[in-house]
Amino acid sequence: MKKQLLTIALISGSLLAVAQKKDSIKSQIPFEGQDWSWQNGNDRRDSSVLTSKYVTGIIMVDANVTHSFNNPIDHTVVGSTALARNDEMEVSTACIGGEFNYNGARGRILTQFGTRATVVPRNDLSPYRGQYDLADVYRYLSEAYAGYHFNVMHGINVDGGMFMSYIGLNSYYQVENWEYQASYTSDNTPWFFNGIRVQIFPTEHLKIEPWIINGWQSYGMFNDMPGFGGNITWAPKEWFKLLTNDYYGSDAAGILARHRFHSDNSMLVRYYNKPKSKGITKMAFSLTGDIGDEKGGGVNGFNNSDSATKGPAQYFLSWMVYNRVWFAHNKLAWTVGGGWMTNPGRYLVLAPTGDASPFPNPYNPTQPAGTHPFTENPGDQFTGWDYSTNISWMPNQSIEFRLEYVHRGSNTPYFAGAGGVTSPTGYTFTPLPSGWKPDLVKSEDRIIAAILFRL
Repeated sequence: MKKQLLTIALISGSLLAVAQKKDSIKSQIPFEGQDWSWQNGNDRRDSSVLTSKYVTGIIMVDANVTHSFNNPIDHTVVGSTALARNDEMEVSTACIGGEFNYNGARGRILTQFGTRATVVPRNDLSPYRGQYDLADVYRYLSEAYAGYHFNVMHGINVDGGMFMSYIGLNSYYQVENWEYQASYTSDNTPWFFNGIRVQIFPTEHLKIEPWIINGWQSYGMFNDMPGFGGNITWAPKEWFKLLTNDYYGSDAAGILARHRFHSDNSMLVRYYNKPKSKGITKMAFSLTGDIGDEKGGGVNGFNNSDSATKGPAQYFLSWMVYNRVWFAHNKLAWTVGGGWMTNPGRYLVLAPTGDASPFPNPYNPTQPAGTHPFTENPGDQFTGWDYSTNISWMPNQSIEFRLEYVHRGSNTPYFAGAGGVTSPTGYTFTPLPSGWKPDLVKSEDRIIAAILFRL
């Protein structure tokens, strides 16, 4: 009898140990206890009011009014993914959706309406390959993926679908960013990926995330090779974060021999934190640097060559830095920063809109390229720089009112001047007279007033 009781006790103890171990695995949440609400490119809320056991709802509205001191006649904003129209109230983004979890199954769906549903997809020409209108299929989705969570180490997530890119630090959603008009580094790198990702959390402070994706912000695939890459995020302390994103793929349509490499690296530091202070409560900065190139198929990476087979240099270098100060019990914040970019070959430069566009309208393939397109040939030079400052009033964590001034410049005419980029009258139905061309200038100054809502 004693032997049987001892056996039962040992079995019970073993089962209890297994259960405790299983519970401890479940409680090991990556980056648990760290407050990331201060970080550039991150949700600033500490909780969501739309949270239930299986569903967390998401509602976002981003509305703005912007004025360019160039006063373009057609009200068109050039070279931005956040803005589309000057001197008009525009709804840039209206999103609704949520995150779903059930016994390890997970998914996220977030729709997008507003000007971004046209501004961002127009930069992807992969839908022109093959049949079916991918641009229209995906234009009203910002995120849509499904996957499974495995209780291994501190968690492993395997997801497939469309998800946000981390390249360029800034979030796709302006409500998560310190600045409204993104610097060149963010605005000229991907906002989304279509493909498969695996998020691995070997410790509570480290994430390793491999990608197999269709390409560089492309709905489809330009050639026969998928894009490969990944993200590594390390946050040993709440006030410090390092991340790197790296990509390799073939993204020049029909040029199989040309391959692209890109490395994006950021550091975020909160160097002051006194939450109970009556004055300044927090101060932090973010620093991002990118390097990459394209090689093969007539271009030669970082080296110019007189050889017809190698061709001119074609690469990307950029950096951006921002500093933010919070005060008045975190109800007010002041941000200042800027950046610089050079991109020989212009393979990542956002193409100007309207009659300066170098390619047809993705939503109207019968509309040809502009009469004076902005060229993107090997060897074409482009260097840009920007600086901005803004003040934000945040009466609560779901609403923000932001007023921003931004200056952007380039070494070549790029921004919309007074004559606009559409026609002499500014309307698309006006016939273009002989000798007319888009009015592109080398700089612009603008102010932006934005209302950012998130629930």
